[in-house]
Amino acid sequence: MLLTFILGGALWGAFTGLFVPRAAYRLSVPPGEPWRAECPEGHPLGRWLGLARCGQEAEAPGYGPRTSATALTTALVCAALAVTTGTRPELAVWLLLAPVGVLLALVDCTVHRLPDVLTLPLAAASLALLGAVTLVPEQAGSWRTALYGSCALAAAYFVLFLINPNGMGFGDVKLALGLGAVLGWYGWGVLLIGTFAGFLLASLYGAALVVARRASRKTAIPFGPFLIGGAFVGLLLGGYTA
Repeated sequence: MLLTFILGGALWGAFTGLFVPRAAYRLSVPPGEPWRAECPEGHPLGRWLGLARCGQEAEAPGYGPRTSATALTTALVCAALAVTTGTRPELAVWLLLAPVGVLLALVDCTVHRLPDVLTLPLAAASLALLGAVTLVPEQAGSWRTALYGSCALAAAYFVLFLINPNGMGFGDVKLALGLGAVLGWYGWGVLLIGTFAGFLLASLYGAALVVARRASRKTAIPFGPFLIGGAFVGLLLGGYTA
């Protein structure tokens, strides 16, 4: 049974990962600019859902992040979540949210931006889906703690934003609403570990750039991918120990 869930999670991640590059390409624009509506060849993109290929020129190269790498990454993320969560019903929530997390990380890496059209629905969907999971037997979390965790992490990041706006953007504060919910599902300990892991990953990355002389201590780095990575670590730990 568990092997079926793991294989299913990997296949789901690979399938949804195929559609991430197109959305990432459209959303990867500086603040204040409209979302991209044309492919690099100048043809209208039309729908948001689809492969990152030009529909009018068969030989045109793909655009956005590499599809194979994105599909593989999403598949590995979903498979890892299935391994640690097992057959508990909250796995369905993690699998639905994982592609959005990958998409957010890609956009933030590209343009240092976490769009509201992703962060706010992510927070709402996290709480709504986890609320539905509480009605299913064998779940291993607390919706109340998820709600409190969402508010607490967002409030903490908001304070950091007020103290140092250059170090943490307001998009990170909005992202914290969703991350706090999923981490809080497994309790305050997992919330703290997932948050610490995100800061640790960001610190290690920044230090590596400084050592390699590719950045200075004042160089801004995208924080969102590391917050998401830390939340991923927390979910793996929470799912394994629940």
